[in-house]
Amino acid sequence: MELLLPKLGLFFWNLVAFLVVLFILKKFAWKQILQSLSERETGIAEALESADRVKKEMAQLKNENEVLMAKAVEERTLMLKEAREIKDKIVNEAKDQAKSEANKIMLEAQASINQQKMAAITEVKNQVGNLVLEVSEKVLRRELASKQDQETYIRQLASDIKLN
Repeated sequence: MELLLPKLGLFFWNLVAFLVVLFILKKFAWKQILQSLSERETGIAEALESADRVKKEMAQLKNENEVLMAKAVEERTLMLKEAREIKDKIVNEAKDQAKSEANKIMLEAQASINQQKMAAITEVKNQVGNLVLEVSEKVLRRELASKQDQETYIRQLASDIKLN
């Protein structure tokens, strides 16, 4: 049991050595150790504050990015809507213009047909008038004595006439 319990002399010298080391440390190193610990504590506190500040800034940037993304999506949707409206407007204008041109061409064709029809009718009237004049002239040239001879001659001329 002697090994477990130190003797008084050993205890005294250990205490003296400890007090000397403590005095030397307090005289020369204690201020520097406390200053280092204080600086380290301040540095850690500043680092934590900086980390919190950066974390808040990152959260704010993330929110701003989300807002910007939402605005970009909204603008893209608006631009696509406007593009569709412009496309529909252009297509409708092209259809309207095509219908207008088709109606114009049809009206011109109908006017041309009517003009040609009137010209043909006028031509037929002129030919009928000429035929009537020829028949009348032939009838008048031949002086027939009887009415029956005149009718026979008119029928003969009518059968001889060929319409074009």
